[in-house]
Amino acid sequence: MSFVLFSCGKEDSPAQEPENTAPSVPALLSPANATLCTGNVVTLEWNASTDAEKNSIIYQLQIATDNQFTQIVKTTEGAAIGQTVTLNKGTAYYWRVKATDNKNASSNYSATYSFYTEAMAVANHLPFLPQLLQPEINSLVNPATVNLKWSASDVDANDILSYDVYLGTANPPLTKVGSNLTAASLAKNGLQAATNYYWRVVVKDNKGGETIGQLWQFKTN
Repeated sequence: MSFVLFSCGKEDSPAQEPENTAPSVPALLSPANATLCTGNVVTLEWNASTDAEKNSIIYQLQIATDNQFTQIVKTTEGAAIGQTVTLNKGTAYYWRVKATDNKNASSNYSATYSFYTEAMAVANHLPFLPQLLQPEINSLVNPATVNLKWSASDVDANDILSYDVYLGTANPPLTKVGSNLTAASLAKNGLQAATNYYWRVVVKDNKGGETIGQLWQFKTN
């Protein structure tokens, strides 16, 4: 006679560690966006992130000369919610911060802020690089109507900004489709279907200053 033995009790399952969540996204404090800094030694500050598991947090600060962060000039890491940096004079800078806990979970980057370090005897400062609003880079859009939107700013508060827009299938685009626009938007109708388009914005102030924006791209369906 043979017997098959079964356990009638519940086996203990190994305890599972709770899932770790990333810290909250840091909120930038100072200098305020689009600020003119009178010196080239700048203190950057942000709000502390929170972490649900109470893990320790390290902040990564990135400073670049373009708002896509392809030209990063300084990166720092530390637990402090601020950093003092020495930069070049007469330069527009863009900065952002992200938080990472001690289990390597990272937040998204914060919003991007800009500031300008004043040069000696500057009568007019160039506008900051334009910020893309829509369409998103490499997004698929309806060729019937494409709404191009961006934002721009200038540390000279009294400057009046206008925009030239270049759009086309060449990279970079050579065709000016909008000139001296006062609104930071342009609607284009009747584009070709299934086509890659490139576009950029030139931001101009009323004192002759011009800033050529970076290249943006979308595709029609």
